Amino acid sequence: MTTNTAHAVHQIARPTGFPTAADFTYAASPIPEPAPGTALVENLLLSVDPYHRGMMDGGEGGFELNTPLEGRSVGRVLSSRDPGLREGDLVFHRAGWRTHALVTLGVDGTRKLRGHEGIPLEAYLSILGGTGLTAYAALTRTAALRSGEDLFVSAAAGGVGTATGHIARLLGARRIIGSAGSAAKVRHLTGTLGFDAAFDHHDGPVGEQLAQAAPDGIDVYVDNVGGDHLEGAIDSLREYGRVAWVGAISMYNGDRSPVAPRNLFEVVHKSLRLEGVLVRNHTNMQDELEDFLVPHLRSGRVGIDTTVVQGFDRTVEAFLGMLRGDNLGKMLVRIGA
Repeated sequence: MTTNTAHAVHQIARPTGFPTAADFTYAASPIPEPAPGTALVENLLLSVDPYHRGMMDGGEGGFELNTPLEGRSVGRVLSSRDPGLREGDLVFHRAGWRTHALVTLGVDGTRKLRGHEGIPLEAYLSILGGTGLTAYAALTRTAALRSGEDLFVSAAAGGVGTATGHIARLLGARRIIGSAGSAAKVRHLTGTLGFDAAFDHHDGPVGEQLAQAAPDGIDVYVDNVGGDHLEGAIDSLREYGRVAWVGAISMYNGDRSPVAPRNLFEVVHKSLRLEGVLVRNHTNMQDELEDFLVPHLRSGRVGIDTTVVQGFDRTVEAFLGMLRGDNLGKMLVRIGA
């Protein structure tokens, strides 16, 4: 890649089911010059996320074809005509999936990083980024997890799942149970991340495995999967239990998991609460999240769980790998050395 050229990932076709590399292309263009009120950013780290898959189907709010895709990114300001940004500033923004971007402070989530000493950049796209903020909002606002309560989280070895486990422990959860997609991930959850129990959802019905792992039931479920996971969790939830529904990855690629669990009326019988979580509704909690987590990151009590793919030309590969579940923690792409 030449130093005077910007590169971006374009979506060129609508996926049918699981996306393939043929649905995307890498496009080159001259590096843009900042207009008044904007700054030119060289991206350093890119995020690939499950929500991108839903946006690739188009429709209202979806991605347009043959244009650069968007995504969370951390970059460094190369030149600026934005009075709030200076050359060398590190910024978080949403014009990712490209090597260079024009941004404006305060627009589309663009903000300067607080630059906590000793905290690597990867944290700002994982546990201190939208991933961690999703988990924090799900636990502290949507589900209002209380000390001594029992939690189940699906896709627990992924980005939101690992962040949920860390934060729930800090909030005083009694038992934390996770589901994952392989025996290796189950071992990672219990052996490395300190989950009290975990199971591979391929090993049998989710409801039966969850009932074995939590015979006395659960109080809170953070759902990243939907389908049979949500149905199983509803069965295991105690009276007045809460579901923070973050995502439904089981349904993102045209799979036939049920949208509505067959036991949905148990929400009435048990006086359960089920509420969706959209991180964009909780951006005002960013400083609260960082103040809460940074001391624990510095002490080593909380880790930064990431899988980092090296090279912009592997962005699509990283995205497809994330959808397959190849990652432990948050999947990121590092550009440059």
